[in-house]
Amino acid sequence: MPRDFRAGLYRRLSEKTTLGPRPKAPRLSLITYTTGLFFEKADCSLEECLASREAEGIRWINVDGLSDPALLERLMEAFGIHPLVLEDVMAREQRPKLEDYGEYLFAVLNMLSLEKGTGRTVSEQVSVILGKGFLLSVQEDPGDVFDAVRDRLRSGKGKLRKMGADALAYSLFDAVVDGYFIVLESLSDRVESLQEELVSSPKRETLQALHELRSELNYVRRCVWPLRELIGNLERRDSALLDEALAPYLRDLYDHTVQVIESVESLRETLSGFLDIYLSSLSNRMNEIMKVLTVISTLFIPLTFIAGVYGMNFRIMPELEWRWGYPAVLGVMAGITAFMLRYFRRKGWI
Repeated sequence: MPRDFRAGLYRRLSEKTTLGPRPKAPRLSLITYTTGLFFEKADCSLEECLASREAEGIRWINVDGLSDPALLERLMEAFGIHPLVLEDVMAREQRPKLEDYGEYLFAVLNMLSLEKGTGRTVSEQVSVILGKGFLLSVQEDPGDVFDAVRDRLRSGKGKLRKMGADALAYSLFDAVVDGYFIVLESLSDRVESLQEELVSSPKRETLQALHELRSELNYVRRCVWPLRELIGNLERRDSALLDEALAPYLRDLYDHTVQVIESVESLRETLSGFLDIYLSSLSNRMNEIMKVLTVISTLFIPLTFIAGVYGMNFRIMPELEWRWGYPAVLGVMAGITAFMLRYFRRKGWI
């Protein structure tokens, strides 16, 4: 790498990695396998990973953490990766994409999962570099959705250890898409719960939860829409790195991606109608309150009239001198109130 380019690259990468508390050093893991052999080391040094280039079979090197650009540079230089790929790997929150560099394919995608405790959707960028006989994956933080792939490699079940590195890349992509279904299932449950709350007793917190859920769905949509294009390009690409036997699996993965998109769009349409439900529920609640207040006001109109007549304090008012005048007026008021209530009920107003 030229010295001036390297200096500029380190300057840009340091600006992206030195904000906030000092991150932990990247963690490297290595898996090499053939049909009959399997080797795995969870915490290995860079030298051990580089030495694996001479090993027989497929090599999968996974890096957790982006805090050491120099380490990533040495790793990628050893495998002949272009320096611009390193810059894309270090740039967070990129749009999912696929780039063909001839001797290797470079893909960026977003891995979604549920945050422990809150159940909110969290995202992590994953970069995958597929070459001849090797695969490099770089993640932002430890923890991923690839445990099922590792278990299949350890057990030797299925065809994964009998196929090439392209099948391993497909398995990683498939694990990411399967993670989308888990997230969508959680979002669907939250949508149903929110719908029940909107119909029964909507509150201000309900509206806030509606906006948060809508924002999460919009983010999932931004992650999965480019992924469909990525998988489609991978399926149609004529590359020596992709075996023709992998085509049916890629078509199946594309179908799963489209299914995720359709589910996201369905949930977004449902949420769009929730705002109307919320406003309608508030309107109905306000109408009920206004109806009660109107009935109360209507009941007091004749009572207020009677009280006003006998509150004028004229001298010549026969009822003022009558012994039973006060109880009679109260009885008339009670009778009028009872008659009006009965009338309202017969009309179905209350």
